[in-house]
Amino acid sequence: MGKIIKKPFMLLMLIAIFSMALSGAVFAKDQSNKTQDKKYDRYHAKFNIDAATAVALIVKGLNLNIDHIRFIKAPKASDYFTKVKDNAWYAEHFIIAQHTGLGLPQYINPSAKVTKEQFSQWLFGALSNKGEFTWIEIYMEIADADQVTKGYMYSIQKLLIAKIATLDSKQKFYPKENITRGEALAMIGKTKSFIKNATPVIQPETPVVTDVKLTPDKLSDDVTRVTLTAMAPHPGYGFEVSSIAFANGEAIINYRVIEPDPDKFYAQVITELKLVTYISSQYKPVLGSSETVPFTK
Repeated sequence: MGKIIKKPFMLLMLIAIFSMALSGAVFAKDQSNKTQDKKYDRYHAKFNIDAATAVALIVKGLNLNIDHIRFIKAPKASDYFTKVKDNAWYAEHFIIAQHTGLGLPQYINPSAKVTKEQFSQWLFGALSNKGEFTWIEIYMEIADADQVTKGYMYSIQKLLIAKIATLDSKQKFYPKENITRGEALAMIGKTKSFIKNATPVIQPETPVVTDVKLTPDKLSDDVTRVTLTAMAPHPGYGFEVSSIAFANGEAIINYRVIEPDPDKFYAQVITELKLVTYISSQYKPVLGSSETVPFTK
């Protein structure tokens, strides 16, 4: 009887010992991975990053996702970008970026180095997608402002105001310099803090433009031209597509109203604004959200 009980007992003891050893090894490996990740970040902090890494850092750092969007078919990176392969490790990050405000160009090269102004533009786009925020109406003087690419200054100004981006002792931003991994991670960390501590914004009751309409015109079985019109107080306002999201058979067209140049005078005449964009005919165009941004030179 004693022998019959002894063998199963010894077997159970061996299994228990093995399980404890295995769990300890897994824990040790997990701790080792965390240590390695920290060492990796420190070791590569001064390395310039490429577009693939920059997009991945922003998407993961700000917890961006497209869980709220329902697609007819699974989206592919090649649906939006000509040089992003669908089987690349960063493909999913680019898909998410497409729908969360980064504003990446269609012909972006994932292996190309990223400048400070490019990263700032993408980061501010992602920040804007996280909600509406209150901004102090000031203009930060930048010594090398003449080197900033047209269209990037607004994003840079906002990040400077939020203390997400910084200038050096000479008030320079160095927009054309490649951004390092350390700089990118620091800016993302400050962006997360800004979002956490931001004061909720109160939306204006009266829109800048009124009577916004959408008119589709099917040009072929593949392409539909979509015209958006709106009425503005005078001809100084700009009007452009900010992004297009595809979900549930609809092309949701979001648009942006650009405030007039404050240094110019405009006759107060009600003016029709118009913009044109093109989508696949398999989608039904619908109006999405709008935003109003200041004029930038």
